[in-house]
Amino acid sequence: MHAFARRWQVTGLIAELHDRLRDRVREKEGRLPDPTAAIVDSQSVRAAANIPRSASGWDGGKKVGGRKRHLVVDCLGLVLALAVTAASVQDRDAAVPLLERLRNMYFSIRLVWADGAYAGSLIDWAREKLRAPPLDRLVALTGRDPAWAPPVQLR
Repeated sequence: MHAFARRWQVTGLIAELHDRLRDRVREKEGRLPDPTAAIVDSQSVRAAANIPRSASGWDGGKKVGGRKRHLVVDCLGLVLALAVTAASVQDRDAAVPLLERLRNMYFSIRLVWADGAYAGSLIDWAREKLRAPPLDRLVALTGRDPAWAPPVQLR
């Protein structure tokens, strides 16, 4: 069984099945298959004992040693892109390759929401590098009320 799963992963079949299922769920919910908005966030998790120290780190903010999952989801919570890093990697640093991958996979994305951990240099980077249409805005929410952080227009 493991050999089949590995072969499917290597050939891209698992990713293809995931994408097709996500598109069907979106259509069933009355949405277009291609999302126009996304949400980026991360979660630090403890690493298993068999994970090498070189692949894990310490998240000082959350006081967790291990790894960090960086997810981009659509408004239904369906996964669009994923990256796993050491917990010591800052959210805004991991978001750069994640948003580049998102841009290459989904040209329909026009808006990305993020929390305050993604503010600062990431917004400047997005203005400069992701300005090609159609991505209009990267919204960094710095407080509990989204009105605290106006959208950043990308042109």
